[in-house]
Amino acid sequence: MGSSSFFLWLLLVFSAISSNVLTVYAFKGTYGVNYGKIADNLPSPSSVVTLLKAAKIKNTRIYDADHEVLKAFKGSGIEIVIGLGNEFLKEMSVGEDRAIDWIKENVQPFLPGTKIVGIAVGNEILGGGDHELWEVLLPSVKNVYGALARLGLTKVVEVSSPHSEAVFTNSFPPSACVFKDDVLVYMKPLLQFFSKIGSPFYINAYPFLAYKSDPEHIDINYALFKSNQGILDSKTNLHYDNMFEAQIDAAYAALEKAGFPKMEVIVSETGWASRGDADEAGASLENARTYNRNLRKRLMKKKGTPYRPKFVAKAYIFALFNENLKPGPTSERNFGLFKPDGSIAYDIGFTGLKDSSASSLIPFKVIGGSSCTLLLTTCITLLLLISAS
Repeated sequence: MGSSSFFLWLLLVFSAISSNVLTVYAFKGTYGVNYGKIADNLPSPSSVVTLLKAAKIKNTRIYDADHEVLKAFKGSGIEIVIGLGNEFLKEMSVGEDRAIDWIKENVQPFLPGTKIVGIAVGNEILGGGDHELWEVLLPSVKNVYGALARLGLTKVVEVSSPHSEAVFTNSFPPSACVFKDDVLVYMKPLLQFFSKIGSPFYINAYPFLAYKSDPEHIDINYALFKSNQGILDSKTNLHYDNMFEAQIDAAYAALEKAGFPKMEVIVSETGWASRGDADEAGASLENARTYNRNLRKRLMKKKGTPYRPKFVAKAYIFALFNENLKPGPTSERNFGLFKPDGSIAYDIGFTGLKDSSASSLIPFKVIGGSSCTLLLTTCITLLLLISAS
């Protein structure tokens, strides 16, 4: 290496070290899961940690900053993105002081034992029905980031905000995707800020919802990663054999047209319902198993998409459990990979914490001491009775 090259290298290193902005990799690997809690029959957070570790799931997202969850995750090594709910945005948009108070209460006390790697500011705001929240999203994001900076946490905790497909005018073919005009007014400055601080674009992408809305024109096999003819995007001449990759590349196309061709896309939610109402096409146990099994295989390959082959596809699956208190159609309460007792809802390669055929075991509880002795004695007695008969 020549002296001039070495000097340039040294300058780049020094610039990176001295810069206040450093990309935080809040998602290591390619597979994560959303841990929703709108239910009255879920196991304790500590049992959830046991389940995630047994399934070797190292990335998770929650939709709040539940202290019981954050305490339970301490020392687990599982990386967690917490949510700053939509109901806080107006308050957060006023100034950094409130954001500092929130972080001091919900983030700082749990670090570094609990690996909080991100804060999702709001959920599916742009494209939603509350336009007042559109106005306060960017100020809230800036204040949360500013608060993290003042507390010295910007190199530990990423700031993001996940979006729904409602931010796009259209997404088919992928190359035709653009942001809605009214959304773009708010989206572009948000993307400019995220680009500045190194945050990716998070999108909730559901082939299930697309198929449910138009089952007559969408091939179910295309939505489920099964063998099919696929589609050809005539503009890019790229072939897609599954909708998941097409939805990701649609987001990349929209970002490129908005002026952000280098921003990474990460899927913050995707999944398939195992049950649904009569008018919810495709909602079935078999389809949920097929989609999630094939998606897991796809993510394990650590490959990019046709339009962005160098950006490895990453996704958080929705959801860890069925949530029996969620409002809306039946499908909303039936996205879980696991049952509340720790058994698998269907087989996609996870074992769960107990045999799914068992029916009366105490969920997640290890029996010990005198209880263990009593259980053993009972079993021996029953065996002796059966032998005698």
